[in-house]
Amino acid sequence: MKKLFALILCACTLSACNTVQGIGKDVKKAGEAVENAAKK
Repeated sequence: MKKLFALILCACTLSACNTVQGIGKDVKKAGEAVENAAKK
């Protein structure tokens, strides 16, 4: 589970997020993905 979260976080960090707000949105999406994976 930790590896999945780290992988998603790295992918979001490396994506095109130029502003702090963009980073926040990416981190939120990563968190939602982890939650959805945990529910399954």
